[in-house]
Amino acid sequence: MILVTGATGKLGHWVVQGLLQKGVGAGDLAVLARDPDKASDLAARGISVRPGDYSDPASLEAAFAGVKQLMFVSSNELGARAPKHKKVIAAAKKSGVKHVVYTSILNADTSPMELASDHKETEAALRQSGLSFTLLRNGWYFENYTENMSSALEYGALLGAAKDGRYAFATRQDYAEAAVAVLTSSKDESGKVYELGGKPSATLSELAAEISRQAEKTPVAYVDLEPTEFEERLKSFGLPPFLAHLLADADAAAQKGFLDTSSGDLERLLGRPTTTLSKAVEAGLGL
Repeated sequence: MILVTGATGKLGHWVVQGLLQKGVGAGDLAVLARDPDKASDLAARGISVRPGDYSDPASLEAAFAGVKQLMFVSSNELGARAPKHKKVIAAAKKSGVKHVVYTSILNADTSPMELASDHKETEAALRQSGLSFTLLRNGWYFENYTENMSSALEYGALLGAAKDGRYAFATRQDYAEAAVAVLTSSKDESGKVYELGGKPSATLSELAAEISRQAEKTPVAYVDLEPTEFEERLKSFGLPPFLAHLLADADAAAQKGFLDTSSGDLERLLGRPTTTLSKAVEAGLGL
């Protein structure tokens, strides 16, 4: 039995689809959902939908009963994840889960990014738990930009604070397929740490140039700002102050190479090249 958390979210959804395509039977799959009604499509396919919330240990223990592998997708409650993640880990251990596959962040152990702090704490909790685990340190999603290109196209500008920092972009589907490869591996994945990112990496200037090339009559330029100015711009666009700060902080870390990797781990797990910048922009533009 494999249980996938966050299965009603985008990454978790791709993981479930990938497991089914890999031949894992619906009867050997379960998903955790705060609102089971939102997973009705999965239930209709014969997948066990188990109610549970990261903040409710009793619900987690019930949901994890009989689970061999836990695909632990990190919470999207930025800055407040670690305490809830520790409850997931404790419930997994109490319920007898044999192996945990956790979605962390690229270079989690060395990154100065504030977004990395919860992941560092969660990784430490996994190591201290005595559970068998694998860490999938996912890089930046192409979709962080390609799902929100309308403003860049409208104003002809892609804003950021990364200077010439490179991002090892990949798609959610790329990262999900890597998770599926680990979950279905015949090898011992215990204790392995994968630094996951696409090849070749790209700068935000290169991203803007590719958007311009494909959008043809709508040129888009990358406008580099200081992190504090970028943060203020994001707040002026209506982003919550906390999120604006985290995004500006992430760009500042990208300047120093913390969102890039040359590990090749993602391509090896996929057994194919990662999604290219061109293909990701093409998909975002609906071409």
